[in-house]
Amino acid sequence: MNTRAKYETGLDKFNRIGTAANVGFHLIFILLALVCLVPVLVVLSISLTSEDSIRNNGYHLFPAAFSGEAYHYIAHQGKMITRALGISVLVTVVGTALGVLLTTSMGYVISRPNYKLKGLLTWIVFIPMVFNGGLVSSYYINSNLLGLKDTVWALILPLAVSSFNVIICKTFFRSTIPDALIESAEMDGAGQLRIFCSIVLPISLPVLATVGLFLCFAYWNDWFQSMLYINNQSLYSLQALLNSLMTNVDALAKNASSMGISYAELVATMPKESARMAVAIVIVVPVAVAYPFFQKYFISGLTVGAVKG
Repeated sequence: MNTRAKYETGLDKFNRIGTAANVGFHLIFILLALVCLVPVLVVLSISLTSEDSIRNNGYHLFPAAFSGEAYHYIAHQGKMITRALGISVLVTVVGTALGVLLTTSMGYVISRPNYKLKGLLTWIVFIPMVFNGGLVSSYYINSNLLGLKDTVWALILPLAVSSFNVIICKTFFRSTIPDALIESAEMDGAGQLRIFCSIVLPISLPVLATVGLFLCFAYWNDWFQSMLYINNQSLYSLQALLNSLMTNVDALAKNASSMGISYAELVATMPKESARMAVAIVIVVPVAVAYPFFQKYFISGLTVGAVKG
């Protein structure tokens, strides 16, 4: 067998191995996608299934007896749902904006090689990633020292800055923003605040979108802060309301006195399981709709920030 024939045989074998590997990877990714998608479809199916069918037949991937009574019931709880939705939107928008501002400014500061306290601040940021002060100390500081209990700020400030996001920003600024660009701006008389706002941020859209997406998801999906710091139900977010539904099937009924029927009758007739799942779908849909618009910035922010530390 001549050299050319050997080369073609080896190339064919390599192509077959590559094709098999591609098929294997596609199957793995399809399986992972199904693992993520099937639970959402089950929740959607339950929310569209009648309460009697759930009670008699259990959960199914497709509704055994289609019913929109859960969404109809939620629509009649307009005041409660609208208030919770408003709290969720307010906390997500304000928290994301504040978190991006604080995180990027801190990441930029510790990314500058000429800053004298860079090493100290880097350790201050890094240590909380390994050691946590604990729930008791956090609760004492936020409730007693800062007086955040039963305020919207209790849902915003504890999640505004995380060490992980600061490290992402630091790595991105250090690997992407040339020192020569900063030095030329300083030679032109620009201060650090002017450099950060006018030069650094406009060319840092990927990391801004990445951190903003992390914070947006964290705020939108958070219920734990409400459980810790919120006793006033008028400050419940959608997630806190869903958690209340999961732990107390009468939560909707207790807030539905305006419907003009007795509490006992309402508890007996309300769609308990399907209502819970309907609220979960209401929470998931905004994030699912918004994510595709930020996906390209999210991916580019992660890959660019991972070039070097």
